Amino acid sequence: MLRRTMMTLTAATAFALPAVAYAQSAEMNIVEVAQDAGSFSTLLAAAEAAGLVETLTGEGPFTVFAPTDDAFAALPEGTVDTLLMPENKDQLTEILTYHVVPGAVMSGDLSDGMTATTVQGSDVTISTEGGVMVNDANVVTPDIEASNGVIHVIDAVIMPAM
Repeated sequence: MLRRTMMTLTAATAFALPAVAYAQSAEMNIVEVAQDAGSFSTLLAAAEAAGLVETLTGEGPFTVFAPTDDAFAALPEGTVDTLLMPENKDQLTEILTYHVVPGAVMSGDLSDGMTATTVQGSDVTISTEGGVMVNDANVVTPDIEASNGVIHVIDAVIMPAM
């Protein structure tokens, strides 16, 4: 009986911790949530290089389709280093702002085939058949609320037509 109780408490605690972390994230802005998550160091370095950190800590609201460090690592070798060079700031800004939509768009607001205009100015296409996708990137963790918007974690870097 004691063993069953301990296993139940352990399982309940394991499932409760992520909910607590996300609930607390609503008190932090998008940048703080990304920093706290620990899997967005490349995205944060790119936002810093592009001069977008101040914007993403601002009032918002914003919806950010946030590629993980693994998503950036999957780009061809040297791509990230090249984009982070000061002379490529405009191109980096185009790519990063293509991952941001004005307003707070939750996953429940999405429908298959819908488009959303990004801060960059081009549209992204949402697919909801067999899981949520933004262009060719899978949404792996949706609806992480922040004080100034929402983050949807994606598994690939999406690129605007340039």
